[in-house]
Amino acid sequence: MKLLTALAAGTALMASSTQAQEVRTPEGALMDTSQDIAYEPGELTEAQLNASNADIFTGGGMNVFRRFPREATEDMVNFYVNALALDSLNPIQLTSTQQMILTGVGSMQIKLSAGQQGDRLYNLDGGYAGGTGIRFFLLRYPDEDVVKQRFADAGFAEPEFVSRGDGLKQALVKDPGGFDIVLLIAPGAQDNADDGVGIGIGVSDLEQSRAFYRDFVGLEELEPVEATVLGTTLYPYQFNETIVMLYEAMGSNADNGSAGIQYVVSDAPLAAARGEHRDIAVETPLNVLGGFGLITVWLNDPDGVTNYFAQVGRGPQTASAVD
Repeated sequence: MKLLTALAAGTALMASSTQAQEVRTPEGALMDTSQDIAYEPGELTEAQLNASNADIFTGGGMNVFRRFPREATEDMVNFYVNALALDSLNPIQLTSTQQMILTGVGSMQIKLSAGQQGDRLYNLDGGYAGGTGIRFFLLRYPDEDVVKQRFADAGFAEPEFVSRGDGLKQALVKDPGGFDIVLLIAPGAQDNADDGVGIGIGVSDLEQSRAFYRDFVGLEELEPVEATVLGTTLYPYQFNETIVMLYEAMGSNADNGSAGIQYVVSDAPLAAARGEHRDIAVETPLNVLGGFGLITVWLNDPDGVTNYFAQVGRGPQTASAVD
């Protein structure tokens, strides 16, 4: 019998095929931790456990979650679909009362989740400069006038673009839930933000967070960028069309609930085993997401931001192919 073990808030969480824990995602979907899906102790080599998760990534990038007060739902949909011009996709009904609203950005998604369930911190005071956590998304567009007209047509104030000093123009706006969105006008950018999304994360310990996203998650480390408009240095980490941008937190507010990251992978049990080997904090243990055929594990970065690894379908485990 396999045991699924994880550390969360200093408490060992255990599940077996005879004793399941009822665990829910921050969006309220029920997870089944009783199924026999973890690797056996000793089944993985030290090299496999110490490797990053780059070898199990699939897809064109990462998805992101945006959680917000339920009463803002109508305005949030209008903002993301009409003002930002993201593709409106079919929603997912997680529970009888909870729906995940999906918007397309490139080949991936920004997932809008009404309600702020779970033991998460929600404090967006100060915006991108307010503190730790995911503090902004960055979206690229080719035409400033088109973006302004879309905002006006959707009933929002037109963005005020300023020059960055590198030939590009940038505006900072807030979604109806108070979350910062950086709009970048760049020649050659695809419309509808189809170049993908940038994820700005304020961190309390830059080197620790850089190691997490580089060495554990497995994102490609790019050269630092001086973001003069934001007044900070960004440390970018990329997988295909999605870029995580780390920077030193400029305030003391902590927010680890308003947004999160999802990686689509070929072997979620391997990501879970690697996280346990490194003592990565667990938000929710390895599980099967009821009704959706997903094997998932939710891990936290050093500041508590959810990094959610999702395997679509019950395919074969792939660790045997890892060098």
